[in-house]
Amino acid sequence: MKIKKFLLIILLSISLYPQTLFADEAKMIKGLEIFNETAGCAACHILKAAGSEGNIGPNLDTVEGLSYNSVMDIVTHGLGVMPAFGEDEILTKDQIDIISFYVANSVGK
Repeated sequence: MKIKKFLLIILLSISLYPQTLFADEAKMIKGLEIFNETAGCAACHILKAAGSEGNIGPNLDTVEGLSYNSVMDIVTHGLGVMPAFGEDEILTKDQIDIISFYVANSVGK
């Protein structure tokens, strides 16, 4: 009986995993679009995964500790010469979420 429950849990986990993969992949594709086009991050930042070679802002591939939360904070509130994309309503909250996910999962790749 325990083996059946274990196998059922494994089967359910495997069946739900592709949905998560698809959602994350779609978010990464949209994040790339926002990074390169909507927000124009590529004009200022280097990010190898995005094919960007900007030279104004920091090279995102070499910045230590870029997490989803840190990117979300910087994009929302700005930093130095970088505009506050959230406070200035340049990007929506959803777009900021997507680009933060994209950058945090793309740095160094």
